[in-house]
Amino acid sequence: MRSLPSRVGNCAQCLKKIIEKRMIIIKTVSELESYVSRERNNGRSIGLVPTMGALHEGHLSLVERAVRENDDVIVSVFVNPTQFNNPDDLASYPRTEEEDCRQLARAGVAVAFVPEVSEMYPQGAVREKEFRLGTAAEVMEGKFRPGHFQGVAQIVSRLFELCRPNRAYFGEKDFQQIAVIRNMVESEGIDVDIIPCPIKRADDGLALSSRNALLTPAQRVIAPEIHKALKAGVEYSKEHGVGETREYVVGLIDAVEGLQTEYFEIVDARTLLPVEEWSESPEVQGCITVYCGKVRLIDNIKFR
Repeated sequence: MRSLPSRVGNCAQCLKKIIEKRMIIIKTVSELESYVSRERNNGRSIGLVPTMGALHEGHLSLVERAVRENDDVIVSVFVNPTQFNNPDDLASYPRTEEEDCRQLARAGVAVAFVPEVSEMYPQGAVREKEFRLGTAAEVMEGKFRPGHFQGVAQIVSRLFELCRPNRAYFGEKDFQQIAVIRNMVESEGIDVDIIPCPIKRADDGLALSSRNALLTPAQRVIAPEIHKALKAGVEYSKEHGVGETREYVVGLIDAVEGLQTEYFEIVDARTLLPVEEWSESPEVQGCITVYCGKVRLIDNIKFR
């Protein structure tokens, strides 16, 4: 693990960076590579925050940490087609590029990388390589969204290649994704520190997500029941077994009109494989995906 710059946590220095440096928007791979080469040759550290845009406070919390811990921060804004197995989901994914760039400039980001699909995939948006991602990519999201994590690995590895970051920041809302990316980094021998960051929630408990923008007002009212059920499940688990807890949480959610659980798994937080007894692992996580109408929402919570 690399040591962080001495100014980590120094808010005055963060403010100084924001004032002194204007963000640039880069749209081409060649321009990005030139920028990164210049910064690296000058001995500057780079933090990367990969996003698909439609930025919210959760993204910005990652950006804020990256700005504190690195000389320069690159944020990618790219809706990656190769990680969608549902064309309708890709088409409906929210896109707010102009507002995203305004927010990033205010946050002190050095570069917003906003490429077109043809720039990232000049040969067409196809998966050209199979990554070794381990069993973590085969369960939960891997089971219900075939090929999803191969697409994630494809774009993240490409961003690592282009940006050559010291550190890359990911939100723990996508708990499984972090495990998969760590496996990809290890199998590919990529020299980067993966920095997980806590879930950012609305006041009512709903995990912040770009997909929340697709919820109707009525759906936004019921969506916080997901986190409420997970918290109730943690309490329930203190007196009940894994299987009973799983059924309890699913029952709470599915009793809410407009919500339907796709899966709820209680897993070893390291391997992401299901556990049947609480004693099987010192770290146990509950991971859930729920349809709120047609909007697919994910969340997770620590049980042990």
